[in-house]
Amino acid sequence: MTTHSTRWQRYWDSHADDYDRQMTRWERKLFGDSREWAASRARGEVLDVAVGTGLNLPLYPDDVRVTGIDISPRMLDRARSRAEQFGRDVTLRQAGAEELPSPDDSFDTVVCTLGLCAIPDHDAALGEMARVLRPGGRLILVDHVAGTSRVVRVLQRLLEAVTVRQAGEHFLRRPFELLTGHGFDVVERERFKAGLVERLVATAGSATGSP
Repeated sequence: MTTHSTRWQRYWDSHADDYDRQMTRWERKLFGDSREWAASRARGEVLDVAVGTGLNLPLYPDDVRVTGIDISPRMLDRARSRAEQFGRDVTLRQAGAEELPSPDDSFDTVVCTLGLCAIPDHDAALGEMARVLRPGGRLILVDHVAGTSRVVRVLQRLLEAVTVRQAGEHFLRRPFELLTGHGFDVVERERFKAGLVERLVATAGSATGSP
């Protein structure tokens, strides 16, 4: 693990205990039912990237099989406890999204909710998601993105001056703009809250590649 990765691992480890409380507040104000929206579209073998404390786990359909990865062992401990609480049989691994520990064509669905914003190289992570998806598999993304208003984007840039250095969290990313280069076709997309939240479903082609 690089020094850079170790820094973010320690950051998320230190926030594992209060993550659920913070996210409950943000989801009520900004993201709404986005976790339910994402989980309901998962099929088959599912990879949950940046699974965190496992907030998605109770929401998945009963007939899917879930593997979750995260860089934070303390987050994974919380996810493991949540899976046991809800009787979900899941596989949890410590790993970064830019180097997924799975062979090519391993999953029918990849889900990443509110995670790409804090992954250092989100373009590389999308390439890895394309690699591990089977042809025709689904990529399901939910995140906060660059707003549609110029004034909002200026405020987001000011926020990034603090949050990128402090927590690795970006506000001006648009993963949607990178998907075609990785062989994805977007089949469903929504933006709301002044364009600050974007959620989408894309399908993987028979061949994928980096831009």
